[in-house]
Amino acid sequence: MNIKNIFLYLAKAVLFGLVIAGVFLLFNKLWQHDSFPNLSIQTQQSTKVISFSKAVRNAAPAVVNIYSLSIDQQRPLTSSSLQGLGSGVIMSHEGYILTNYHVIKKADEIVVALQDGRKFTSEVVGSDPETDLSVIKIEGDNLPLVPINLNKTPKVGDLVLAIGNPYNLGQTITQGIISATGRNGLSSGFLDFLQTDAAINAGNSGGALIDSTGELIGINTAAFQVGGESSGNGISFAIPIKLAHSIMGKLIEHGRVIRGALGFSGEALNPVVAQILNLPDLNGVLVTDIDPDGPAARSDLMPRDVIIRYNGEDIPGTEILMDRIAETLPGDKAILTVIRGGKEQAIEVIVGEKYSPL
Repeated sequence: MNIKNIFLYLAKAVLFGLVIAGVFLLFNKLWQHDSFPNLSIQTQQSTKVISFSKAVRNAAPAVVNIYSLSIDQQRPLTSSSLQGLGSGVIMSHEGYILTNYHVIKKADEIVVALQDGRKFTSEVVGSDPETDLSVIKIEGDNLPLVPINLNKTPKVGDLVLAIGNPYNLGQTITQGIISATGRNGLSSGFLDFLQTDAAINAGNSGGALIDSTGELIGINTAAFQVGGESSGNGISFAIPIKLAHSIMGKLIEHGRVIRGALGFSGEALNPVVAQILNLPDLNGVLVTDIDPDGPAARSDLMPRDVIIRYNGEDIPGTEILMDRIAETLPGDKAILTVIRGGKEQAIEVIVGEKYSPL
């Protein structure tokens, strides 16, 4: 073998080795990319910090602390004269504040403290024990407002933040999710609570429940604790802002919520009753008791009647019927479509007024 052939042989070997090395490096790079396609993204994302500070900044200034002022002529008026009651939410530039009725119902003199340090005495505009809501009013300039979207419907799984003044420690934020909606009957049949696992402790009542954008979705009102309040584990409730906003408007206009009433009690149908009364389905409300002095008695509504329509609207259950009656103005006529003795008939009734003693 001459020198030329030796050189060509070595050159081919070197070239073959370079090709093999290049193929190996390319394959290795592709394999790493396919096996860990998000490696660089994951590394970058791991450094991100999830924060709801913007949402809190949007809403928190409008959440106020509510105190009862205790006046003792023997002692000077100091901060110790204030007893923490709960929280509230400023709803308008005119100074209207939503809070819970149970927060202010026993207070003689109510003091409202803003997060910017200002303090105001307030007056009670109106209260509604049925929904545990009250409206109070302060006089002030440049009042902060909480963002509201009445068209937004909270959904199970939505992240929420509760803002209030628990145990009079100062404004506090707790986080959770909406765990259920439509939890009614805790204080009245007119209420559809939002259920959340965000901690709502003593003093949070009347405060704001906001979503992750800072928009108000509810007024904190109650908490069911598991294993005692000190356990820190419980289920909390808030009044949906659409209902609370409607009640606020009525309290501002009338000082109270005017509700219709017919003076009867009813219950949902069950299969046994439906079969006994020869009913086609379980839709409707079975009349169980009638106030002898109420509008229903004067209109000849009778026990065992099954109300299937109210003013032409089908009634699937008790809660819908009671809501529709409550929304009817006292003095208006209503048509009840009932099944009595297997036959359908219409009953005209003049709606009365439901009174809720304060």
